[in-house]
Amino acid sequence: MADNDSDLPASGTGPDVAEPPVAEDLVCAFRFDGQGGATPIDWDDLKTKGPPESGFDWIHIQHPRDPHHHWLQPEYGIDETVRAALLAEETRPRFLYHEDGILLNLRGVNLNPGADPDDMVSIRMFITDNRIISVRLRRLMAVEDIRQRVESGKGPRDQGEFIAQLTLGLTERMDPVIQDINERIDALEEEIIDAPRLDIRKDLSEIRLTAITLRRHIAAQRDAVNHLIVERLDWIDEHDRTMLREAADRVTRFVEDLDTARERTSILHEQLADMRAEKMNENMFILSIIAAIFLPLGLLTGLLGINVAGIPFAQYPGAFAAVCGLLVLIALFEWWLFRRLGWFD
Repeated sequence: MADNDSDLPASGTGPDVAEPPVAEDLVCAFRFDGQGGATPIDWDDLKTKGPPESGFDWIHIQHPRDPHHHWLQPEYGIDETVRAALLAEETRPRFLYHEDGILLNLRGVNLNPGADPDDMVSIRMFITDNRIISVRLRRLMAVEDIRQRVESGKGPRDQGEFIAQLTLGLTERMDPVIQDINERIDALEEEIIDAPRLDIRKDLSEIRLTAITLRRHIAAQRDAVNHLIVERLDWIDEHDRTMLREAADRVTRFVEDLDTARERTSILHEQLADMRAEKMNENMFILSIIAAIFLPLGLLTGLLGINVAGIPFAQYPGAFAAVCGLLVLIALFEWWLFRRLGWFD
């Protein structure tokens, strides 16, 4: 599912000259020393201090209200292609080389209060040898985890460790969401066997839609992470690749689980349709037997009720009771005949 348009700023045209930076646009910024330590910085520090000689900077920006944002200008190494990728309204996870850096888009499940987990939240990043610029539309818990580590003095040592920690954090929070989908399917499967509800098809359709939506983004994320693993980037060491492989393996398992969930919902939907068709056939069979029993009885009573002369035994007082007894005998004979023919087996 794409990011909600309501979360995006107005995309009207703006002046060609960048306006001064807005403090609220900067979620956080840190200058890392390459040893796990980091110092908070602000817009003025970024402008006056320049790029770090060792380590790297992380600038985390809320999707700006102005597309010509101060920090997203060519003088800061952001050309039109990078800016468009960072500010795109709809994104899918991807990995892309661009001149002296890479563009990396990742997504995580939406765990914000009142949100649907399948409404996945994106984070867009442009990574160079000494800088990570990330843009968010909504809050991501995995990013908050990194921010807390940094503030506690246990931050990443390089960009590779930063990406590895972020990818693993995003992956870890997908696990309970995938497990919840499987548990819901298990519950519906038991319910279909025991006593299916009339609206159970709606629940199956919702779970199937959730699985399809999650898979569309998670499968793309798996490809992006695998691409990142095989690329020869100076700031990704073997330890970072090991963490990324772990994340990629787990994402691959999630994709397989979602494929299985989608197939299970289809099977359960077909099973529910078969059960309803079988129940309908049983009802139609009972109605057919009832109709077959009463068809000759109706014919006989119709003949006796045509109200013309010549009705036999009309002058005898006990004729009505005799006819009723005859009808009962005919009905019992038909019941016996149908059982002999195996209609009730």
